[in-house]
Amino acid sequence: MRKLIAGFLFALTAMSAPASAEIDGHGPDSWRVVGVSGNDALNARMGPGTRYPVIERFRSNEGGLKQVTCVPYIPPAHFQRMSEAQRRALPPRWCLMQDRALIRAGWVNANYLRPDFGQPAKPQKPAKRVSVEPGGDLIARSEGLVRALYELRSLEDQGIRTELYTRTGAGRFFQKAIVQRFISGAAGADPIYGAQDFDGACEEPRRHPTQPMYRGMITVIVDCVNFGRAQRTEYALRIDPDQPDGTPRIFRISHKDWDFP
Repeated sequence: MRKLIAGFLFALTAMSAPASAEIDGHGPDSWRVVGVSGNDALNARMGPGTRYPVIERFRSNEGGLKQVTCVPYIPPAHFQRMSEAQRRALPPRWCLMQDRALIRAGWVNANYLRPDFGQPAKPQKPAKRVSVEPGGDLIARSEGLVRALYELRSLEDQGIRTELYTRTGAGRFFQKAIVQRFISGAAGADPIYGAQDFDGACEEPRRHPTQPMYRGMITVIVDCVNFGRAQRTEYALRIDPDQPDGTPRIFRISHKDWDFP
C-alpha cells in the first residue's frame, strides 16, 4: 500500500524526555537504539504514536541516529518549574529520528533511545539477500534518499529549519555539480515539487516499474497531487565520483514540462 508522505510529519520544536531529560538545544549529537533484542528492530512510524503505520526500522543497538524533533514540546523554563508528579503525568514522548546517512527516518518511542557516545555496536549477523534484482541495493538506497529528501522538505514547509538548503545538507542528496544551483533557488520553481507553491500530498517514492536501473542510472518516481492536479516527478540518480561514500545522488529532476537543472 502506498503511503502518503504528507501525513508523515506532524513535527513540533524539539524537546527532551522528562525523566532522563536533555532539554531542547542541549542534547547529544547522536543517539543509539537500546532495549531491543538482537533479533528484533525498533519500529519507526509515519507519525508520533502506535496508531501510525511502520515505515522504517532501526536495528538493535544501531548508533549514530540524528534527532530532528520530539513531541510533546515543553519550553526549558516551563520544564524546570514542573513538579515530579507533573513530569510523570506527561504523555509518552516520541522523536523523529534519522539514520546516520539521513536516508531512513521515522517516529520512534523515546524510551528506546539513549545518547550515543561512540561505543561500538554489537556485531550483527549479515542479512540474507532475498532479491536478485541487478543493482537492487543501490536502487533501494536511491528510493530511501528521495524519501528523506521529501521528509526534510516537508519539515521546511512547517517552518522547521533543517540543513536541506545548506551546502552540506544538499550535498547528501545532490551531486556536487548541482548543489549550489539547488540551494540558490536559481531554478525559479521548486525543483522538488515542480511548482512555486505546493498544497497537496505525495505518495511514497518508488523505483521505475520497468527500468529502475540502466547503465548505472537509477530512476525513482514520485506521484503527487498539487492544488488538486496530479503530477509526476522522476529522479535520476547515480553514484557521484566526487563523493567518497559510494551513495547514489540526484543529478536530474524531471517534471512534465521542465527539468532541473
